[in-house]
Amino acid sequence: MTTPPEDANARRAIKPVICYPNTTLPEVPIDEWVQALDGAEVIETVIAAPREAASFTVKAGQFFRIRSVDGPQVGDLNLWNLHDLTERFYSGKTRALHGTHVTTGDRLWSSFPALRPIATVVQDSLDWYGIDDFGGSVHDVIGTRCDPYTANLLSGDQYHNCCHSNLTRALADHTGLSLKDAEPLVHDVLNVFMCTGFTRDTGQYFMKASPVRPGDTLTFLAEIDLLGAISACPGGDCSSEHSSDAAACYPLAIDILSGTIENWKEPPVNSYDRSHGR
Repeated sequence: MTTPPEDANARRAIKPVICYPNTTLPEVPIDEWVQALDGAEVIETVIAAPREAASFTVKAGQFFRIRSVDGPQVGDLNLWNLHDLTERFYSGKTRALHGTHVTTGDRLWSSFPALRPIATVVQDSLDWYGIDDFGGSVHDVIGTRCDPYTANLLSGDQYHNCCHSNLTRALADHTGLSLKDAEPLVHDVLNVFMCTGFTRDTGQYFMKASPVRPGDTLTFLAEIDLLGAISACPGGDCSSEHSSDAAACYPLAIDILSGTIENWKEPPVNSYDRSHGR
């Protein structure tokens, strides 16, 4: 270990600066949207079975709700532009703009070059959880998704119901793409209901038992026409492991709700002028 310099403590004491101040982002009219949500009714429900993924579509200006049923369960969510799968949820930029975990009023942003809001959290029944004494919180955009490649790397396991695999199969089934062509379109996720953080001593990504219970929900307004897929993680509530058949697992429900925001206009793509170079 390198010997600390004489001014080590002074360097550590320098106050941090927020990388991406978000006060200039377009304002979210959350009160208006919550009022619209209060009058919406379920028109379709899709079920993601335990250790499997389900796909769904939702129109711009409509609401969709992810709901816990039967028991504590977390889910890995992917979102794509229904008409252009190359535009998809960008978890890293969402994290940079809103923080490690999202809740009511936070937006999910799409990949370059569009970089626009594609869904906004309108209601979160777990918003009471906040940040616990371990630094954990709910609905993270810091993890990736459990996948068979990492499982093989760390333990030599050949496990085929990881969320990455489940999402790949769901996308292939919905679009008719081959598994080979669908897999590169699967991307880093919103870990719905998952309770995670970073350890204070080593900075490692951790998970702990999710506070989710049957009836808890996370509800979004779709800002563009979306194709979504969510995997009911094989880790159940992720209290001990996430890539095995040992954990108790339960379904997740995705409700599509009636109605749209009046005179809805989807957000324009980013206006950066690329003619001067990337």
